[in-house]
Amino acid sequence: MGRLTTHVLDTASGRPGQMIAIKLYRLTETGMDLVRTATTNADGRVDGALLEGTDMVPGQYQLEFAAGDYFRARGIALTEPAFLDVVPVRFGIADAGAHYHVPLLISPYGYSTYRGS
Repeated sequence: MGRLTTHVLDTASGRPGQMIAIKLYRLTETGMDLVRTATTNADGRVDGALLEGTDMVPGQYQLEFAAGDYFRARGIALTEPAFLDVVPVRFGIADAGAHYHVPLLISPYGYSTYRGS
């Protein structure tokens, strides 16, 4: 059965990105539909899959990570506006039966992502 998962690593501190708000959208012909909201746990992961079962359908998606709020809560001095506030990651799901893992490696001034396992 296919599923979508994510996690966040704060590369500036070398620790999991805890308590980061995440929104998952499905892109449509007319815009974006909010599918789910979640918050990372103490390990920087979302408890359970963001999508699975019949909700896991092929298409274009976007994850939005509230990185600016996370760094402000940690007491990190950011410029206003923050260089990275909400980090969007747009990706496609082609095989609804596969596992898609979309991690985010974040610091106040840079990020990267990849398709993990």
